[in-house]
Amino acid sequence: MIRSATLTLHPTLPTISDNSRLRLFSGSANVPLSQEVARYLGMDLGPMVRKRFADGELYIQIQESIRGCDVYLIQPTCQPVNDNLMELLIMVDACRRASARQITAVIPYYGYARADRKTAGRESITAKLVANLITQAGANRILAMDLHSAQIQGYFDIPCDHVYGSPVVFDYLASKNLSDIVVVSPDVGGVARARAFAKKLNDAPLAIIDKRRQAHNVAEVLNVVGDVAGKTAILVDDMIDTAGTICEGARLLRKEGARQVYACATHAVFSPPAIERLSSGLFEEIIVTNTIPVPDTSRFEQLTVLSVANILGEAIWRIHEDSSLSSMFR
Repeated sequence: MIRSATLTLHPTLPTISDNSRLRLFSGSANVPLSQEVARYLGMDLGPMVRKRFADGELYIQIQESIRGCDVYLIQPTCQPVNDNLMELLIMVDACRRASARQITAVIPYYGYARADRKTAGRESITAKLVANLITQAGANRILAMDLHSAQIQGYFDIPCDHVYGSPVVFDYLASKNLSDIVVVSPDVGGVARARAFAKKLNDAPLAIIDKRRQAHNVAEVLNVVGDVAGKTAILVDDMIDTAGTICEGARLLRKEGARQVYACATHAVFSPPAIERLSSGLFEEIIVTNTIPVPDTSRFEQLTVLSVANILGEAIWRIHEDSSLSSMFR
């Protein structure tokens, strides 16, 4: 069951001054989230034909006039990543050729983001490559949530609005009345994210897990920098993929005397064997959002899924009304 956030972003349902020009369409990657966003905005998803040819090629047709309209296309590029990315590109191209005034790609989860720089010779920076593809397809603007690294915003040669799923997590954690909290970053690279998270939780203390990554999806955890003994440790990351890093971190926190261990992440990628690792009893609770759909087969007792539809809906409303997004989460 997906829990909707009780966080109120707007005192009443938004009243869009020129609703006739706003169009909202959904790709196939996460239709339930798109439907929630549409409900927040008080409108319906636009009609669209989506089919696949016998050889696997995708076909998209927009089934209403969008000439001169501001179009928002909701499509996370999650698994199957290549299909969902290609579907997004085709949707953008279809809207451009249908004379949309402005096309905003709403990407709750931005795939290919982990290769955001060169760490060795002869590597591709796929985060920049995908940004180029979306821009060349015809998108005029990007709305993304919890990018793997903040510098990815600069990879786009078009405006990129970056919002966060953490407010719904803060709201949920506040309802649990946890005591003696310490926020833990699973690696040095996530310290800025964890520090911002800790500040929102009444300036909770911060700890860092020192690790050495030997290969992709393989991490070796060494030690904890900071005091976690007798405390409620909250591991914070942007995504959980195979769950190797976060589970090794949880084991180390237990070893160092943490009383309880929670995990919080925006994107539930959950590649095998993530479910087996996460449901093994290391955590009191794993808290994620619905930027990526979590099928029933991937649900387990400790998992809580929070909805970010209100955040995305509010961001779309503010972009359409030319309002600021900077004050959304103050």
